[in-house]
Amino acid sequence: MTGMWQGRGWPVVEAAAADDETAFAVQEPLAARCVTAPADRTTREPGERGVRLRCFLDLRQELGSEHQAEGDLDPVTG
Repeated sequence: MTGMWQGRGWPVVEAAAADDETAFAVQEPLAARCVTAPADRTTREPGERGVRLRCFLDLRQELGSEHQAEGDLDPVTG
């Protein structure tokens, strides 16, 4: 990866799915909690079935109380 993501150390989630709808359904709960750069499109590899979606996470963000149920661990502090 080059550009603004290089050297930031953000984890990358790459989802492989049968179709766009499924790939975005995987991203949705991540985006609600900690996705920094959600994907707006999927990619296809020639000769391969399905699609891929890549998004970047910022686990340093603090979760608001509306996103953290009682007993859930904070992804940063545990």
